[in-house]
Amino acid sequence: MDENEERIARTEALFRDVNERIAETAQRFDSEDAAFVCECADQACTERVDATLGEYERARADGTRFLMRPGHEDTRVERLVEQRGTRFAIVEKFNTAIARVVRRLDPRVEPG
Repeated sequence: MDENEERIARTEALFRDVNERIAETAQRFDSEDAAFVCECADQACTERVDATLGEYERARADGTRFLMRPGHEDTRVERLVEQRGTRFAIVEKFNTAIARVVRRLDPRVEPG
């Protein structure tokens, strides 16, 4: 794995961790939706992604999928799985090295 692939994987995994806390808070307050952070590879990205908790759960159904603003995809390492207009996109990592790291860093998977 090269340095750029490692950076992409760690950045997106960090944003995913933040979104896990946002989803937990929304559930605690019985909210049906939330403003999530964009889980793209740009460390400086501060854009928000409005999605329902159900839509967020669809993104989280696979450890290689991420929720982001449309247009923030990096087609060198991920493919678009779903897009809801200008609200959000769900992408899936196809780069094997990055997919391996983001699966390992998935907070919903018990360390094995």
